[in-house]
Parts: sequence; C-alpha cells; structure tokens
Amino acid sequence: MRVEDLDFHLPKERIAQRPLERRDDSRLLELDRATGAFVDRRFRDFPSLLAGGDLVVLNNARVIPARLFGRRVSKKDTEADEVEVFLLRRVGQDTWEALVRPGRKMPVGARVTFGSSQLEADVISREEAGLRRVHFRSRDAKGVSEYLDELGHVPLPPYIDRADEPADRERYQTVFSKAGAAVAAPTAGLHFTPEILQAIRDRGVELCELTLDVGLGTFQPVHTETLEAHPIHAESYEIPVKSGEKIKAAKAAHRRVVAIGTTVVRALEDSAARAAEQGRSDAVLAGRCEARLFITPGHRFRVVDALLTNFHLPRSTLLALVFAFAGRDRVLAAYRHAVEACYRFYSYGDCMWIR
Repeated sequence: MRVEDLDFHLPKERIAQRPLERRDDSRLLELDRATGAFVDRRFRDFPSLLAGGDLVVLNNARVIPARLFGRRVSKKDTEADEVEVFLLRRVGQDTWEALVRPGRKMPVGARVTFGSSQLEADVISREEAGLRRVHFRSRDAKGVSEYLDELGHVPLPPYIDRADEPADRERYQTVFSKAGAAVAAPTAGLHFTPEILQAIRDRGVELCELTLDVGLGTFQPVHTETLEAHPIHAESYEIPVKSGEKIKAAKAAHRRVVAIGTTVVRALEDSAARAAEQGRSDAVLAGRCEARLFITPGHRFRVVDALLTNFHLPRSTLLALVFAFAGRDRVLAAYRHAVEACYRFYSYGDCMWIR
C-alpha cells in the first residue's frame, strides 16, 4: 500500500485541543463493516450497542508525566542549558530510554538537574535513532518515582497545540488506568465513566483488562513511500492469566470479543499470532511480551470481532490498522462524513464503533 492511500483531508479546526466537560458527551459514529452503513450517535449509547455475552477488553495502562524540563550545568557551573528529557521506556531501576532535546548538548556523561536540583540524571549511553539511556537519582529522602511524578509534565500529543494544564493529569487518563508506564493514553478509553462501565456490566457483558504501554511511536507518521517499508515500533504488553482465560472461553463459545482501542487490538492479535506459531490451542498467550506485529490491510484477525476507536491521523499506522479491520473505502467514507458533520478528531476527540 502506498502512503498516499492513507491520506484524507482534515481541516485543522477539527482537531480537538481540549476534552469535553463530560467524558461520555463525546459523539460516536457507528460503522457496519459488512455494509458500510454508518449512524451518528453519542458515546452514552455505547452500552446499548453491546449484547449480553460480549467480552469487552480494556487497556488499563497508566500514562506517566513523561516530559521533564531541566538544566545541564557546565563543568565550571557558570551557565545552564535548558534541556527536555522525554521518557520513553523504563529499562532498569531508575533508568530510562529517553528522547532528549537538544541532543547535541546531551552527550554520554552529561548531567541534568530538575526542579530545585532535588532530582538529577546522567546520560549513560547513546542508543539507536538518537535516543539516550538516562539514569536518575534523588538527592534527598524522596524517591525517584515520586519526583518524576511531581516534576514531570503530561505528554500531550504533538497535534495538541498548547502546553499541558493541571486538568490534563486527570483527563488524559482513563478512569480504569492502573498499571504500566505509558507515554500516550489509550484514547478510546477516555470516553468511559464509572457509570458507563456499570451500565455495560448490567447488560451481562464481561470485561477484562490487559496492559500495553503506549509508546511515542504511536504518533509517528509514515514517511516511507509504501506502508510496508515503514519501521513499526515495538510496545510492551501484558495479558493477565485471568484475562487470557476469559478470551479463550469467549472465542470457544463464539461470543464477540470487543477491543477498546487499537492498542488492545495490537496486543491481542500479536499474542494470538504467537500462540498460532507455537501450535497452542489458546486464543492468546498470557504473560508479558513485546508487540512487534504490524497490522496492515490483508491481516487476518484471529481474536477481535468489534472495535471502539478514536479518529486517527492521516498517513498513520493506526489508520492502516482500522483499514485492515473495516476496509479502506468504508473507513474513508465514514471519515469524510465525520469531517463534514464536525466530529472532533484525535486524542481528545470523538470515537467510532466498528462492528
């Protein structure tokens, strides 16, 4: 597939810059992938679109305040250069793989202080693609993780053209977040409230959770001429044993497995592919793993039967995943309608229900 096939026209004013006052006030575009028909709804209708016996799978990843602003002090301690450290992946005790800006001021051995110098970090190695490995330490009794949480900023996506605000600490987080260290939210989950979750349970729908630590690569546009030439990023995920058992039981009983977001799709389909490669009867493999599966049109879905997802960037791997699930022409027709009907796009925007 050529990258041009992933394009569509999106006026800048359709990109949501802030969340709605109420999570479940967002709009929902229902798409029937068998016929291409779509219906305008509200997210609060979502529980009524589920059937008793469905299994809804949530990504409970918790977004960390991954953006840190500090100072690199010169050896003479006479001047300080401002630097940004964007945490990407924890690789050890108080050690992270990070993106640093400006990179030329952060060679191996550079030291950075944050806040009132309560937290400091050393660049201990240079990684691929210009990344750095950074080791943190606290200069008082408070732990490193406490300072990261206190001094870090919410890693809003680049298409949100503003600085993060205190309210983003709560709104750029799902109400069921609890595990992991994601640097981007699993945004399809942002629409849920405790009341919506209870309404889903009241319909006899099962829920289960997994954790996929959403990485910065989720925002990376496709720059190669073809989709297949794009280097897909890896993301760490964990499927608990209990969730694996529920998914296996649902598939065995031919009950619908509903993925809340593309991150859930990627974790489930990656795990299912691994199970198939090993000749296992399990629908998915429980445990922790790295998702490296690149879902593109032509992919045979082994687990996911229905999908709730936000609207995605043109020329993105996430849009390619949605094309794979519902068909390019039908998805683009729905997207054109969403643009014309003034739906709100991306992380703080509205959503699609694809069945």
